[in-house]
Amino acid sequence: MPQVEIYVQARMSSTRLPGKVLREVMGKPLLEYQLERLKRVAGKPSVVVLTTTNQNDSEIVRVADRCGCSSFRGPEEDVLTRYFQCAMKRNPDAIIRVTADCPLIDPLLIDEVIDTYKEHPYEIDYVSNTLTRNYPRGMDVELFSFTALENTHLLAESDEEREHVTLYMYRHPELFKLQNVGEPHHDKNLRLTVDTEEDFELIELILKTLYPQKPDFALDDVLALLDKHPEWKKINAHIQQKSV
Repeated sequence: MPQVEIYVQARMSSTRLPGKVLREVMGKPLLEYQLERLKRVAGKPSVVVLTTTNQNDSEIVRVADRCGCSSFRGPEEDVLTRYFQCAMKRNPDAIIRVTADCPLIDPLLIDEVIDTYKEHPYEIDYVSNTLTRNYPRGMDVELFSFTALENTHLLAESDEEREHVTLYMYRHPELFKLQNVGEPHHDKNLRLTVDTEEDFELIELILKTLYPQKPDFALDDVLALLDKHPEWKKINAHIQQKSV
């Protein structure tokens, strides 16, 4: 079976909420919550935190080490090169890409993406639940083969294609075999990501409520909680996602 690794993209210099990945809830940084969740993915794939060579990202490396995860440091803006250099060093067959601003990511959704790829490992170049948005923002999972990454690294030229790792892949379906997973979800417009103070306020409420009783909570638990507290959905409902 193909070897799949999980690469977590993280840096401190976010434009809208600097340092967001290490903002703390109950004395623990958001990145640590996410890494805990990623370790529950079926098959226990290796989790690697990909950050930059900037000095202020050294704390991200320390958090990864504390959580028992590997780390890799590469260019800040050319994130595509960061991924390619790490993959060249580690040599997986395929890579799961998640971003560190999604601390509530559900391992079951990652399982679904990996299972889809492993059913047809040499027929699919890219699998995600984002080609058609079926889940709340913050549950985004992408998988691509090493070959697809290598070809993208060679072909992608624009700054935005170098910064947004998979943009070239799904802009060129004539070159890459793409697959979407998941069924349309009635809560797909929810924001469960952290990009603003309002986003953080909601995530903090969710973690403080669910984590002490059920640290391995799933997306269904989050949605059930928000159904009990519909007013919480309004906290960040007005936030517009940054466009590529």
